Amino acid sequence: MTGTANSTTAGAAAGTTVRVAAIDCGTNSIRLLVADIDPATGELTDLDRRMTIVRLGQGVDRTGRLAPEALERTFAACREYAEVIRGHGVTPGRTRFIATSASRDAENRDDFVRGVVDILGVGPEVITGDQEAAFSFTGATRELAGAEHLPGPYLVVDIGGGSTEFVVGEDGVRAARSVDVGCVRLTERHLLRDGTITDPPSKAQIAAMRADAEAALDLVEETVPLAGARTLVGLAGSVTTVAAVALGLSEYDPSAIHHSRIGAEEVAEVTARLLAATHDERAAIPVMHPGRVDVIGAGALVLQTVMERTGAEEVVVSEHDILDGIAHSCATR
Repeated sequence: MTGTANSTTAGAAAGTTVRVAAIDCGTNSIRLLVADIDPATGELTDLDRRMTIVRLGQGVDRTGRLAPEALERTFAACREYAEVIRGHGVTPGRTRFIATSASRDAENRDDFVRGVVDILGVGPEVITGDQEAAFSFTGATRELAGAEHLPGPYLVVDIGGGSTEFVVGEDGVRAARSVDVGCVRLTERHLLRDGTITDPPSKAQIAAMRADAEAALDLVEETVPLAGARTLVGLAGSVTTVAAVALGLSEYDPSAIHHSRIGAEEVAEVTARLLAATHDERAAIPVMHPGRVDVIGAGALVLQTVMERTGAEEVVVSEHDILDGIAHSCATR
């Protein structure tokens, strides 16, 4: 299942900027950001930002291997991205490919690595969960520093397909933890029966997903001081989609979603709506990406569970995340 959302801004930032290409390959999607960055100020100007649903992590939780069809979907997206990167004149030394949860878990990840190198000329860096969290924190909070209405410390929660990253910090990372709870992993673990996703899920299935999320939060609290954070910042497609639904948008609008503040009651209402809906009803929601239709309920439930555990009254939604953090690292290394 694939789908692409593109956003391009013409022109380059003035001054002494560095042109970079950042790729974030996760369990559910692969994303590209080509940008001009001023290393002195940290100002980032988008040239091209796009996302493709590839489901690289299809079946990994069950088989421990990357499926051939999932690899081919991912390589097809890589070929598209290689053309974009070349078109913007980004050098290999300023291109960075970060691979996250699914490729960390897979026995045949060498097949994945070889394919990426052949297509893009750079090898994927299979980072740890802690490194993933640090990139997410940088991308999400760089422009929040000093904002009186959004005080630190920040708790950044990046809900991915296979894992969720939690990081607390202010000027830098104070503590971070990655746990194997994500929208795809929970969906496949609890809603998939004989190759078919239960639609809508039963109360028992919802309770099982919530129990997994709660157990993951128990692990997080062993090392990350969740209660000490003053602002909750939510990242990635599950969070931005919940925000778009809560805002009642007629189409997905990143500028309206970025830094929107969604209350805990609104998150609970949207989550209940998504979990009670059929596939067709979720697909008919105007802001719903086709690749998220089957997994959005689990992702929303993770967000709701986090907010209930931390007592957060609202979540600040960021369109800037690990991808932006990777881009900043390309400009300074």
